[in-house]
Amino acid sequence: MKQKKFGLAAAGLLAAGLLSGCGSDEAGGKTAAEGEKTYQIGVTQIVEHPSLDAALEGFKKALEDKGLEVDYDVQIAQGDQNNNQAIANNFAGDGVDLIFANSTPSAYGALNATKDIPIVFTSVTDPVGAELVASMEEPGENITGTTDTHPDAIPNTVKFMAEQMEGKTVGVIYNSGEQNSNAQIDLVKKAMEGTDLKLEEATVSASSEVKQAAESLVGKADMIYIITDNTVVSALESVIQTANDNDIPLFVGELDSVERGGFAAYGFDYEDIGYEAGEMAAEILEGEKKPSELPVQYPQNLKLLINKKAAEEMNIGLKEEWNSLAEFTE
Repeated sequence: MKQKKFGLAAAGLLAAGLLSGCGSDEAGGKTAAEGEKTYQIGVTQIVEHPSLDAALEGFKKALEDKGLEVDYDVQIAQGDQNNNQAIANNFAGDGVDLIFANSTPSAYGALNATKDIPIVFTSVTDPVGAELVASMEEPGENITGTTDTHPDAIPNTVKFMAEQMEGKTVGVIYNSGEQNSNAQIDLVKKAMEGTDLKLEEATVSASSEVKQAAESLVGKADMIYIITDNTVVSALESVIQTANDNDIPLFVGELDSVERGGFAAYGFDYEDIGYEAGEMAAEILEGEKKPSELPVQYPQNLKLLINKKAAEEMNIGLKEEWNSLAEFTE
């Protein structure tokens, strides 16, 4: 928070405030009557979609479980990079106690805005490749967080496609302007080495282009794989509709997208990585650790989730052997 200047004339008001049990906190947060600090956290999020929203809820829950009092200023950039940077700049100017950056672009904007205010991120696929952190073990002076890349998620998905599905061409839709997405596509290509699968790429720059990109894959792709691309996931329903109408199996990158109507994903709960990021934020706010002392964390739990209703919509026959490999939802 911005510091308020008090003149001599304010002395009486200050004394009255002290007598009534209220005061101001020089570090930026407010102080409750019993002396408990209320921290100011700026939340920057590139778009709204269920996975990012779940990560934010997990973050808040961790701080609540730690008993911290927090005022949140939640700002959504609506996919606009200019808005994204402006949000981060405003938080830096306000002198918030901590910035929670929910996505790769959000974290990048926050780091551009400040090298002093602690930044905790989540929903970031490749923190090192995005040059957000120096390394996973030693992230940097004022930034750390949790990644949404489990080392086995993409390789396991590609293996399932190669061994369990008919067809050889996998269509992908992604925003080539997102470093997060380019890193994942590279992992998909690497995982396909040694298999009979081949990739058919369709790129977009905005969510309004996703429907057309999905339709462009009809007749070219035997399967579609939507990675954790914020632009595409925010418009996932248009891909689901295309997959349903044309009987194309739709693999997705997170469990929330399975619940929305994707066929299957190796994934984890985004609320969990948000919660883990919140635990890191609590350590920083309470002075127990500096961001530089907290290594970037990977997701802890990975599972295969299959949507039975989506399988029916896409005309996919469920195999009995999948019962031992996956959990199911409808």
